[in-house]
Amino acid sequence: MAPINDVMKLCCELSANQQIKTTVKGSMKGSAAAGGLAFAGGMLGGPLGIAVGGAVGGLLGCWMTSGQFKPLPQIIMELAPQQQQRLYEDVLAILGNMQWTDLAQLTALVMGNSTMKQQVTAALLGYITKELQAEVHYVD
Repeated sequence: MAPINDVMKLCCELSANQQIKTTVKGSMKGSAAAGGLAFAGGMLGGPLGIAVGGAVGGLLGCWMTSGQFKPLPQIIMELAPQQQQRLYEDVLAILGNMQWTDLAQLTALVMGNSTMKQQVTAALLGYITKELQAEVHYVD
């Protein structure tokens, strides 16, 4: 059986190579806070209240979502053991009977095969969006 650590580090390498960041669903809370306070400010203070409520809500929303935009390798390494196991099983299904001796060889085998690289990346992104309910962004 392949070491789970090799597969996790392969996923980190793939996502770092492609500059992928994720956004956890908390960003919706931030935008709701900004909109909600702008609405409340408008109800209480008219147009000036909208401006003040929107500014305060925007700051509150920023504070609520700070730290939630993370590089995907960081997310992968912070997964709980059972989450890593599920991701490992998804990737192993793609790797099939491939044999490797260490992380460097595994990385070279996957990076050198564009089809496999795409399949492993798709499995990783599918796991992140489905299981962690995160949005994926490519950094320019």
